[in-house]
Amino acid sequence: MQHHTLRPFVGHTSSKNGNNPQASASEVMQYAARFSIYVPLRLLALMALCITTFTTTAYADHDGQVHDHDTDTAHSEQSLVTPINVATSTQASTSNISTATTNSGDAIQQFVAGDFSKRQAMLSDWPGSVESLDSLVEFIANDELYQGNGGQTYLLNADDQLFTYPDKKETADWPSDLSQITLTNALRSALIFGQAKVKLASDKPAQRLQAVKILADNIDQVDPSIITIATANEDNAKVKKALTALQARIDFKNGDLPTQIAAVNLLADSDNPQVLVDIESALAADNLDASLKTALIDAESSVSRRIEISTWTGHIFTGMSTASILLLAALGLAITFGLLGVINMAHGELIMIGAYTTYMVQNFFQAYMPDMAGWYLLAAIPAAFLVSAVIGMIIERIVIRPLYGRELETLLATFGVSLILMQLVRMIFGAQNVEVSNVAWLSGAYQVSSSLVLPYNRIAIIGFTVIVVALLVYLLNKTRFGLFIRAVTQNRQMARSVGIPSARIDMMAFGLGSGLAGMAGCALAQVGNVGPDLGQTYIIDTFLVVVVGGVGQVWGAVLAALGLGVSGTVLEIGIGAVLAKIVLLVLVILFIQKRPQGLFALKGRFVE
Repeated sequence: MQHHTLRPFVGHTSSKNGNNPQASASEVMQYAARFSIYVPLRLLALMALCITTFTTTAYADHDGQVHDHDTDTAHSEQSLVTPINVATSTQASTSNISTATTNSGDAIQQFVAGDFSKRQAMLSDWPGSVESLDSLVEFIANDELYQGNGGQTYLLNADDQLFTYPDKKETADWPSDLSQITLTNALRSALIFGQAKVKLASDKPAQRLQAVKILADNIDQVDPSIITIATANEDNAKVKKALTALQARIDFKNGDLPTQIAAVNLLADSDNPQVLVDIESALAADNLDASLKTALIDAESSVSRRIEISTWTGHIFTGMSTASILLLAALGLAITFGLLGVINMAHGELIMIGAYTTYMVQNFFQAYMPDMAGWYLLAAIPAAFLVSAVIGMIIERIVIRPLYGRELETLLATFGVSLILMQLVRMIFGAQNVEVSNVAWLSGAYQVSSSLVLPYNRIAIIGFTVIVVALLVYLLNKTRFGLFIRAVTQNRQMARSVGIPSARIDMMAFGLGSGLAGMAGCALAQVGNVGPDLGQTYIIDTFLVVVVGGVGQVWGAVLAALGLGVSGTVLEIGIGAVLAKIVLLVLVILFIQKRPQGLFALKGRFVE
């Protein structure tokens, strides 16, 4: 339990002496005009600061960890003994919440103001909405819910900022009797099952699935009649399947021998790890019936196989998301390396710049447009592309152009640029990692099964990469700019002879490749840490993708990224990250010895 020192906020007052009997009429008018302009601006700035503080707090609290308030480790048994009538419960909840709002605030305020008996009664028959009960659970889990001034509700965050409820406005007037709302084991059990009961009565299948999960986590205290009635009333196939599996687990624990065997046969089609634990525990028991033991052994084999399939599917999905990030980074390098023949060691730092640009856009939205802070990523993607592209064109113009044809000097120069960029970032943002929060609509995951969960942010990265590759292929094959890039890449002298401005194409192509690296950094910011050394983590893998795929070949980069990303993830699981890197490098070296041009050779006649 967090302990907070209750202290009032001390305000500071300031005043200016605006009464000047010697002032002329014009000076008074100028002062009045200046006052009328600056006071509203300062008020607006203060309002923006308050909104920004609240928005940042809300995001931090959303990602907070759950802490246990109770020092008593004993669990009080509580079961749901009243069958659920969905229609009646929904109507009653609607009626109760209207009455509660009119008479004594919303349901959370009533809960805070009530005594033990009232709180237990409310949790047994919650008068508010599902969302309000979820908010109550979150507030209590994050140690945020307080009462003061004779039962008024307050929220206190981890930064000792006190907010009134329900308007959630920060206040400096700290009540002298401010105290935290904590739950006994009995109330905690009532809260768990009250939340499940309300969610089971919801008209949203996702809420009912959450209710089944809550009940499954507390299966020893569940009344089987509740599951039976809920299953009979359920019309959603996915929710009904989850309820049926939960009923089978209860029957397996509490039923007679025929019921247990039937339940085990039903659970054999599950991929829930907890089901496997139950089966293994049952097999370890003594004096087990022979027919039940045979059913348990078959079920154990089936469930283990399904869990393993789901686990490997998750690994492959993770490898594909890693391959997507590698591909975004490698596409830009494939263009610049294929076009200019330059080994750009600063390419990783362009990825880092894209990630830091995402961080700056996030801070800008939180400070100046807090209502739109959840959509900052849509602005960060083009911003990361533009910033990295501009810096890349500057590098090409100042550093690389004078060194064309001198590969060693170019490599050393770009390596020096990478060191400069890293040090600049350390000077501006510090050596520590910065926090880039996931947007709300990419938080969470899609649960394919009990043992397979796909995060939304990685799904979005894969989709984003597919879109970028499609746009790049269109740009290179269907536009005039792409035609010029392909012409200069295949035969620079001939392209110059027909009037193509190769110098400008070099700069713009280098900017395009740098912009793609910036978008890779924007994607990386959603799944990993953002720090000055971010680019160094991916630069080697990026070069491997380009070399294996073939210089300047988009489809070669796609295949190479998929191969290296998925195989690297699989090898890390089996032999560890370090050995996996070594094995991949050895395999790449052997591949290059057999096929130096990569998967796809560059076509065209070169003029030496």
